[in-house]
Amino acid sequence: MIKVSETAKKKVIELMTDDGYNATTDYVRVGVKSGGCSGLSYDLKFDKEQQEDDKVFEDNGVKIIVDKKSFLYLIGTTLEYSGGLNGAGFVFNNPNANRTCGCGESFSL
Repeated sequence: MIKVSETAKKKVIELMTDDGYNATTDYVRVGVKSGGCSGLSYDLKFDKEQQEDDKVFEDNGVKIIVDKKSFLYLIGTTLEYSGGLNGAGFVFNNPNANRTCGCGESFSL
């Protein structure tokens, strides 16, 4: 399962609305792709449709879809949002990551 913090929920709903998505019916697609300074990087975008092999979760009122391959890397992850001095953005608190880069956008196992 993937969890969503309260601050991330508020930002997701705001951004989905700004981009023409409906937070009650559309999804946040979370994935993992090759790249980044630590080997793997996170991918986050909005989606209106679920694919056949997607895992679907809902936490804190946010619907999340994850492709089957990415799910293995993201089990137990919490999506958070930081608006701090070091820059604003979504943060993946991933208990499976052994190492992350300084910006937090990539990781390795």
